[in-house]
Amino acid sequence: MNDKSYAECDPEELTLRDYLAIDRTRLANERTLLAYLRSAVALLLAGLSILHFWPRGWFGAVGWACLPSGLLTGIVGVLRHRGMRRALLHLGVGRPVRPKPAPPCA
Repeated sequence: MNDKSYAECDPEELTLRDYLAIDRTRLANERTLLAYLRSAVALLLAGLSILHFWPRGWFGAVGWACLPSGLLTGIVGVLRHRGMRRALLHLGVGRPVRPKPAPPCA
């Protein structure tokens, strides 16, 4: 990811609230990957089904268009997931660091 928002954080200054937000972001990243993969599989299966029943004509062209679209969707999803995971690992999500407690509410 080209976003510099995670690069500006110092892992030593994160509080418990920050670590919980990172965990929520990590889980959202995984859900997004699963949505990309689900869409990719659906496009691939739709393309194969269309080609199986209607191999010729404009409907066949739609089937052929679904195949590379599904493959491209899966690749984009994996690349985005890896980029966000790399940005989160920069913050030390994978390392067992004990977070500082959040400041008390006034």
